[in-house]
Amino acid sequence: MSYFTDAAEVYRYLGGVFRAANDEPTAGPALKDADIILRLDYTNPDSSITVALKPEGIEVIEGENDLIPDVRLAMSADNGNKFWRGEYNVAVGLAKGQVKAKGPVSKILKLIPISKPLFPIYKNLVAEKDAQHS
Repeated sequence: MSYFTDAAEVYRYLGGVFRAANDEPTAGPALKDADIILRLDYTNPDSSITVALKPEGIEVIEGENDLIPDVRLAMSADNGNKFWRGEYNVAVGLAKGQVKAKGPVSKILKLIPISKPLFPIYKNLVAEKDAQHS
């Protein structure tokens, strides 16, 4: 059974961590400096999040849109959840075919270490949901 019950939860939590990054003092500026558009396509439940990592700010767009991403990643929402908990290695997922990528993968691999300061923020976001499931 999937951790997320529907796309709205994916947007709330997996999108929410990027929204929170705007104000995070360590990861926020580094992610903005990446200056790329990242699209994350999730399965179980099906959902898409486009994240514009731009110097002027981080914008999160839920669902289909007209932005053309520099990099596109596809994975299960459960693996997205595990990544933000610090329990899933995207590079290993790419090697095993659990994560599909289009575009320069090197750009994504550079973002992964920058994202680590957001792990506690994500865990706080999902804490209430986790408490309901325990």
